[in-house]
Amino acid sequence: IVVRPMAPIRFGTDTESHITHRRGGSAANVAAVAAGLGAPVRFIGQVGDDRAGRRLVAELGEAGVDVSHVRFAGTTGTIVVLVDAAGERTMLTDRRTCLGLAGVDPAALDGVSTLHVPLYGIAAEPLASTVAAAVAHAHDRGARVSVDLSSVALLDGLGRRAVEGWLARLDPHVVFANDDEAPWLVLAPSRATTVAKHGADPAIVSEPGRAPVPVPAVGLEAPGDTTGAGDAFAAGFLVAGVDAAPADACRAAHRVAADHLRRLTVDDQLRPR
Repeated sequence: IVVRPMAPIRFGTDTESHITHRRGGSAANVAAVAAGLGAPVRFIGQVGDDRAGRRLVAELGEAGVDVSHVRFAGTTGTIVVLVDAAGERTMLTDRRTCLGLAGVDPAALDGVSTLHVPLYGIAAEPLASTVAAAVAHAHDRGARVSVDLSSVALLDGLGRRAVEGWLARLDPHVVFANDDEAPWLVLAPSRATTVAKHGADPAIVSEPGRAPVPVPAVGLEAPGDTTGAGDAFAAGFLVAGVDAAPADACRAAHRVAADHLRRLTVDDQLRPR
């Protein structure tokens, strides 16, 4: 549920706002964008055994994503996204059933060349153990593993030692971070390529044994809503990175993220006031 207040929020009373409902979830966002780029994509996760969950999974399937390994149980979660005048997001999360995903069928990793994992997946058990098992299966199959650091609040809550331990356990080939999360990239395994996104400023791509490379972003007017832009960036990077060097994959990622932001702007302009 994306909320754009039309004035500073007045607590204890009303604030006029634009409110929209979207399919969300970091991993689902990445999957949908990657499928839109023509990549064969599979989503592994759990949603509620309810009308909302089945509608969301149907929409993800219609976007071209293989949803045959989605499980239905409990109640579908909700995220309220507050978007300020600069397009920055503050998220209020109630993940519900997705945290309860227990176990993964190894067959879900058959034929997979890249497994992308938002670090949100280690926030609680049994999902954390499920993520670790899925990553182990991916490594066994020679697949590439990417991790998005996801949330400063999550990182702060876990603490430096736990984050370092989890990154060592997941042993990713690529680690993504936004501007606020970038200081945590020093905890990534030495073999990982790291990508630090800095909004409209250049992203910094660091490959093992090479000097960091700044990659300029695509110039845009200030977006009204940046929700999902980081996920679109990850999808663009991972799809392009199958055949391209990391810096070139980052350039492709900037273009995909910019296209995503343009679509959000157009959707907002077309929405009745």
